[in-house]
Amino acid sequence: MSIDSDPPAAAVTPGSQRPAIDPSDGTAAVSVTGLEKSYGSVRALAGVDLEVPQGTVMGLLGPNGAGKTTIIRILTTLLKPDAGSARVAGLDVVRDAARLRERIGLAGQYAAVDENLTGLENLTMVGRLYGERRAAAKRRGEELLERFELLEAANRPTKTYSGGMRRRLDLAAALVARPPVLFLDEPTTGLDPRSRLQLWETIEGLVSEGTTVLLTTQYLDEADRLSTEIAVIDHGRVIAGGTPDELKDRVGGERLEIRLEHPAQGEIAVQALATMADDPPLADGELVTVGVHRRGGAIVEAVRRLDGTGVGVEDIALRRPTLDDVFLALTGHAAETAEDDLQDAA
Repeated sequence: MSIDSDPPAAAVTPGSQRPAIDPSDGTAAVSVTGLEKSYGSVRALAGVDLEVPQGTVMGLLGPNGAGKTTIIRILTTLLKPDAGSARVAGLDVVRDAARLRERIGLAGQYAAVDENLTGLENLTMVGRLYGERRAAAKRRGEELLERFELLEAANRPTKTYSGGMRRRLDLAAALVARPPVLFLDEPTTGLDPRSRLQLWETIEGLVSEGTTVLLTTQYLDEADRLSTEIAVIDHGRVIAGGTPDELKDRVGGERLEIRLEHPAQGEIAVQALATMADDPPLADGELVTVGVHRRGGAIVEAVRRLDGTGVGVEDIALRRPTLDDVFLALTGHAAETAEDDLQDAA
C-alpha cells in the first residue's frame, strides 16, 4: 500500500480504539503464569510467573541467555510458548494475538526504521499500517516528532540521523497507535550518556501518563532509575523480585567502606570495628568493609575507634548496596554488558 493512498474504509483506526482493559479496574496490564519455552534441548523458560500492574515499569534483569528476550517475544506474539499462559492488556497472547498487536508497542535493541524514508514518512507509514488515513497518520507523526525533539529533522532521510535520533524515532514508531502497554528490549544499548538520559526522561513521561512498560536492560543504573519493580531472571526462572529498594535490602543494609593508609593494619581495623556490625568486617588489602547497624553517626564512630587504635584512614564513606551488588549476590557474577546472545540467536 502506498503511504499516499487511503486505506479501505473498513480499516480499524487506532485513534478510535479503547484500551482492552479499564485502567481503573485494578487488572494487571501483564499477567504471566507458568510460562515455558525450549529451543531444541535448551530450556529458555522454565515456568515464569510475572504480574505487572498498570501504569508501572517492570524491569527484567538477568545474565545473558537467562530468557529475558524470549519473554518479550512471547508477550508481543512473536513466539508461542510451549506451556503456560500470558495475558497482556486483557488479551491472551496466543488466542488473541491479532487483536493484541493493535494494543501494544515494541522497541527492540536496534532501531527498526527505513533509512531511505524521512522521519515523518517512517511514522506516517506505521500509522497507515495500523489503519489510519493518510492525513491522520501524518498528524500523529508530526505530533510524535515534536515530542521526541525530531521535528527539525522530520524531512531528512533517516540514514542521516545519529544513533540517538534513530532510537528516539523507533520509540516514537512504537507509540503511533497509543498503546497502553509498551515493551522495550534494551532500548538504550549503544547510546551515548546524553541520549540515554533523554530516553529515560521520555519513558518516565509516558509512565506518568499511564503507559505500562516492560523493560529489559543491561544497565543496572537504568533499571534502578526507571523500574517500579524488578524481576531477576536466571536459567529461565524468576529467582527474585521486588522494588529496587527491597532487592537492595536483601543484600544487606548500608555499609562503611574504609580505605586505610597502610594495608598491613587491616586486621587491627577489623577488630576495632567488629562490634559495629552483625557480621564480621571484611578486609581486602587497604579496603575494609563494615555492615552497620544504624546510619546516624556511623562514620564518626568508626573514625573514633580507628583513631584510638592508631589505624590511619585515607578515606571513608557510607554506601548503600546497588543493583550491581544484588545481581552479584543472586546470580554469582557481575552484570554482563553483552546482549542476550542465546535468545537473539534462537
